[in-house]
Amino acid sequence: MTQTTATSVPVHWKLVVDAADPHAQADFWAAALRYTVEDHSVLIEKLLGAGAVPDGLTTESHGRRAWRDLAAVRHPDDPYEEESGTGLGRRLLFQRVPEAKTVKNRLHLDLHPGEGRREEEVARLERLGARVLRRVDEPSGTWTVMTDPEGNEYCVH
Repeated sequence: MTQTTATSVPVHWKLVVDAADPHAQADFWAAALRYTVEDHSVLIEKLLGAGAVPDGLTTESHGRRAWRDLAAVRHPDDPYEEESGTGLGRRLLFQRVPEAKTVKNRLHLDLHPGEGRREEEVARLERLGARVLRRVDEPSGTWTVMTDPEGNEYCVH
């Protein structure tokens, strides 16, 4: 029997993606994954009201206050903190960086829409702003390599 200790508790994590426009990336990936764009407006309003953060760190997105340089998406079925809107499960965080993407990703997402649905999903993602880089057909499998609107690679199986 395995005993749970502080050192054996799973580590909570999120995937952080550098972006020129974190809100546009969050919107794309929320639609691509059928996730929910996180709503941090309650926390932001509380911090603004307390004078803890300057107004310049915020913007408006989806008709509500949002962080200017950060946006996140979460799985709609996963738990989240009510006060902050922060997801506690499967989550992608997009952070604004000044430099453009210049080289191939070292880490990427693989999307699995289901048996026989790859081409339908590729077409849907293209309508959202994705681009097909190449189609791969190897003995190990078949997939489509795509990029999101900022050029980040991912695969659709």
